[in-house]
Amino acid sequence: MSFDVKHAIESGKTVLGIELGSTRIKAVLIGEDHTAIASGSHDWENSYVNGIWTYSTEEIWKGIQDSYQKMAADVKQQYGVTLQKIGAIGFSGMMHGYMAFNQAGELLVPFRTWRNNITGPASETLTELFNYHIPQRWSIAHLYQAILNGEEHVAEIGFQTTLAGYIHWKLTGQKVLGVGEASGVFPIDIATKDYNAAMVNQFNELIASRNLPWKLEDILPQVLTAGASAGVLTEEGVKLLDVTGELQAGIPLCPPEGDAGTGMVATNSVAKRTGNVSAGTSVFAMVVLEKELSKAYGEIDLVTTPTGNLVAMAHSNNCSSDLNAWVGLFEEFGKAMGLNTDMNKLYGTLYNLALQGDPDCGGLLAYGYLSGEHMTHFEEGRPLFVRSSDSNFNLANFMRVHLFTALGALKIGMDILLKEENVQLDEILGHGGLFKTKGVGQRIMAAALNTPVSVMETAGEGGAWGIALLASYMINKSENETLEAYLSQKVFAGEAGETISPDPKDVEGFEVFMGRYKSGLAIERAAVEYLK
Repeated sequence: MSFDVKHAIESGKTVLGIELGSTRIKAVLIGEDHTAIASGSHDWENSYVNGIWTYSTEEIWKGIQDSYQKMAADVKQQYGVTLQKIGAIGFSGMMHGYMAFNQAGELLVPFRTWRNNITGPASETLTELFNYHIPQRWSIAHLYQAILNGEEHVAEIGFQTTLAGYIHWKLTGQKVLGVGEASGVFPIDIATKDYNAAMVNQFNELIASRNLPWKLEDILPQVLTAGASAGVLTEEGVKLLDVTGELQAGIPLCPPEGDAGTGMVATNSVAKRTGNVSAGTSVFAMVVLEKELSKAYGEIDLVTTPTGNLVAMAHSNNCSSDLNAWVGLFEEFGKAMGLNTDMNKLYGTLYNLALQGDPDCGGLLAYGYLSGEHMTHFEEGRPLFVRSSDSNFNLANFMRVHLFTALGALKIGMDILLKEENVQLDEILGHGGLFKTKGVGQRIMAAALNTPVSVMETAGEGGAWGIALLASYMINKSENETLEAYLSQKVFAGEAGETISPDPKDVEGFEVFMGRYKSGLAIERAAVEYLK
């Protein structure tokens, strides 16, 4: 490295980002050139307790402490330095969900994560009331459902926040959220970069007859945008983060953000007319909008960037799981034939074959619905492969149809944005397992969205790196420097990425396939009903 990493650590010029994902907590320490110099992680799983998906507060702090200790040990082992000073820290977590506390700061009910689909009536009522799509996982839906359920704890609420907001509060004493995280709690007014005041009033009127001792604005965290100061690590906070007590108090923290926002930052897709798509077990695309949509869509969630610009999100529950299962079947066949097949070579061979198939997959049809799919209104799923007697059934088309269908539900949502709302999208950044085989997932995605798709070498760095970049921006930005400029000029300048533009034949073939995909949903529906 061109600078002295050891000196940067000793003089407190590093920045720490910690993100709590659904299966892993990761801590990443970055140097002055924004690259990772040390990391640590902790694996964890949610528990299903009394009908609720949850993580206990003990698990939360154990995981944070473990990931921090492993990162600090990595620093000691690599550079021979005990970590005591850090320039800034940022926390990120799974968005949405429900953490409610009383005035004494005690958790009233176990943490309800985003994964709980238990707020249907609240989601429907609020969507209609606000004329704004409120998904079931949003914090305001959880709060209103608790009110509808007549849960006793509601009257005691003094503060409601998210996972990242909870951790930040305990470490700094500050009840704040970054605007991107806050946009999954309650709708944001893009003009004020704060909760939508008219909707807050509507909510208060909706619950007025309940005679609760609080108003919504009294219990929600304050909203901050990227770059704002969000408090410092307290002496109490040090004890929660670093059990050795080596770390010094007084370190500034940036506003806590959600995993959606950190994903945008880590892929340099926070500017208008850009987007990023994450494709793995599930797939979601996020597009930064130039203006608000003309109406509310059940298929589209609206959140914001960490700077408060509106983002449309299309999310599909199913992506590559069924595709991976088919690749696994080919591996089994190879073993039965006495072949020892390397999985990377197997994926590469099969994926590249898909590029040789007919543009529309030769009349084949498949659905990779291992689980339900909200984009097409399925509560349950049944993986299916279907062909007619005159379809062109060969291996290339078989692989191609499974790659196409992995993006079928996503395309329905994206077509709303790109065709019905005429959203302008210059480029989309791809990351996730679908893009591991060089060039193939990119080309299929470009065909589905009719938009150039780029994959960066840093795309695998993830959300912990993204929140570290936000913390770095807070302390290192120059006066009036935007986050977009900071990322483009100081973090990603000279970043080697590969871009694939859509091939018109592929685009046309995907449209033909989508006609078949939509018509065939009746087959999927029948499979759900009859294959119990």
